Amino acid sequence: MSNRKLNVFLPLLFAVVLALGMFLGHKMPGSNTGGTTVFFTKPTRGPLQEVMDLIKTKYVDTLDADKVQQEAIEGLLSHLDPHSVYIPPSALQAVNEDMEGNFQGIGVEFNITADTVNVISVLSGGPSEAAGVQTGDKILRVNDSLVAGNGITPDKIRKLLRGPAGSMVNTTLLRQQKQIQVPIKRGVIPIYSIDASYIAAPGIGYIKINKFSATTFDEFMKAMRKLQQQGMEKLIIDVRQNPGGFMDAAIRIADELLTDNKLVVYTKGKDYPRTDYKTKRPGMFERGALAILTDEGSASASEILAGAIQDWDRGAVIGRRTFGKGLVQEQYDLDNGGALRLTVARYYIPSGRSIQKPYGNGTAYDDDIMERYHHGELVNKDSIKITDTVPYKTASGRRVYGGGGITPDIFVPFDTSRYSRTLTAIYTRNTLSNFAYQYYTSNKDAFKQYKDAEDFTKNFQTSPALFEAFKTYAQKDSVPGLQQLSGHDDTEIRTRLKAMLARQLYRTEGFYETINATDPVVKKALEELNRSK
Repeated sequence: MSNRKLNVFLPLLFAVVLALGMFLGHKMPGSNTGGTTVFFTKPTRGPLQEVMDLIKTKYVDTLDADKVQQEAIEGLLSHLDPHSVYIPPSALQAVNEDMEGNFQGIGVEFNITADTVNVISVLSGGPSEAAGVQTGDKILRVNDSLVAGNGITPDKIRKLLRGPAGSMVNTTLLRQQKQIQVPIKRGVIPIYSIDASYIAAPGIGYIKINKFSATTFDEFMKAMRKLQQQGMEKLIIDVRQNPGGFMDAAIRIADELLTDNKLVVYTKGKDYPRTDYKTKRPGMFERGALAILTDEGSASASEILAGAIQDWDRGAVIGRRTFGKGLVQEQYDLDNGGALRLTVARYYIPSGRSIQKPYGNGTAYDDDIMERYHHGELVNKDSIKITDTVPYKTASGRRVYGGGGITPDIFVPFDTSRYSRTLTAIYTRNTLSNFAYQYYTSNKDAFKQYKDAEDFTKNFQTSPALFEAFKTYAQKDSVPGLQQLSGHDDTEIRTRLKAMLARQLYRTEGFYETINATDPVVKKALEELNRSK
């Protein structure tokens, strides 16, 4: 009997439920606007996305939506810190290549003078060397594209020459007034983060790190092994003008210099719990005198390394106060192919000091270095503005200062005389580099007598004839004051000219080995290390 009653009322029950569902559906938000409803809640897009959608669909004129969106993102990030940045899709590949330590291309270094693409260096062991490309060649065509004249730019050349490893690129080169066809098979080209490593004085090694990338630690270990085989007992690490990069690379290098279980750095943020990074294993150079060279261009990972060495009394920081970038960014890939680098925490070195210099509240963050110059900090240690966030003394009793970068233990002033009217014109016009390239390609045989960068540094002299040839070239480049050179300018030009020729012969290794022979910061480091036991 009960089953029969249920059979009678069941259709009626379904009808009531259906009617109630239709009524509620009609009354729910979004039912008449095309919106979707999930669990009785309309998803909120937020006013920023709503405005962007309305502009795209309703605005009276056609707009470049991607450009508008990029400007909106950059406007939003401008209210955060100086290091939270948007990387558009067009720039992401180049940014990632620089940090990954390689790209895919043909392995040449070039410059553009008078609308002509000149090969100024061929990577040893790279695709171009294998194909027979030589320093001094001029690139006329890349595949079907004419690259001589036509307002060619470095970016356009790079896009033409780069491509997947294993693919072919057909080039037309001009060599000794003859056009030749050179097909080149592209390969993986390393981007080195260590510019130079050599014995700077008996028993003293020197390593120049230009950034901290994915390959830096392996490059560092290779350089260390080479230097130790050559008798290194003391070490100079140069991170001047090094903007930083991967924190992990700096920590791993610190692990080679500090004993076990030493805190190198810790990170902490509002939604980012404190994380400690400590040394974990026996290092390659835990004993032996050590100097870290810094300046106002040393930032982020460079400051982590210098700060840890200073806090643990492991070595001396020599040079000038570092940049002051102590903010941690994480990179998030976006659906449009770009990326967001967002600050999520701060760096703190072992003493508890925050590296980060002030920003916001009207502080001219981007003009900070120029303000240091005008304030006199670059030439006078007493002019350094200390933001002492954490008073701290090292185990040996040294007072160290934090906040706004790492203050050096030994100050070496900036040489302001390097920016005379004549020298400034030479640097801004790239006159030295262009002349060195032209002179080298015209006199290759004269340089064959030098077996390596050390031999060149010791034995090559800037002759009067070479110096006069440079001045004649510079006059054509509209450089003023060449006939009334001061003693300082004369010496600076001769030194830089020799260094640029060394670069032509031995790339960055040759440049630094030559220029460091007269560099005041390197000289000071050598004095300190020679004095240490």
